[in-house]
Amino acid sequence: MTSSTPSSPPGSEDRPAGQPEVGEDDAATIADLRARIDDLDQQRRRALADAQNLRRRFARDTASVREEERAAAARLWLTVVDNLDRALEHAEADPASIVDGVQAVRDQAVQMLGELGFPRRDDTGEPFDPARHEAIGSMPGTNAPAGTVVHVVQPGYGSGEHQLRPAQVVVAGEP
Repeated sequence: MTSSTPSSPPGSEDRPAGQPEVGEDDAATIADLRARIDDLDQQRRRALADAQNLRRRFARDTASVREEERAAAARLWLTVVDNLDRALEHAEADPASIVDGVQAVRDQAVQMLGELGFPRRDDTGEPFDPARHEAIGSMPGTNAPAGTVVHVVQPGYGSGEHQLRPAQVVVAGEP
């Protein structure tokens, strides 16, 4: 008796229904593509690991530079503290000399701020600039043109976009 079902080609039992038969050339191409996928996946994993290592190194280097800069600034301030200690030691022997000592230490501190990139500004007579000044009052009836700084209450330090603080000023008002 003959069967009415067509016979399947050998090796087709493993193939899902509806899939075309794969020849030797196709199998080699598929194997090459799978190898390429594996290679690309390994490259991706290495790139991700390299990126993570770079992030860690950058964070470590940034922290190291920040710590070095803090130490350099602190070393500059040590001389100010030392000079204040000396001024206090001499205050008992000659109380009037403390004023000269404190003045010298203040000048040294202002000089250090300038060396750090934040020079002290004398803005008296300058036109009021809201980016550099904080107006805390106005004074009408001065000889200065309106909008001119006539008195600096608290000086500003820094220049341009690099300011520690703006100057607190009194501005000339309308006569």
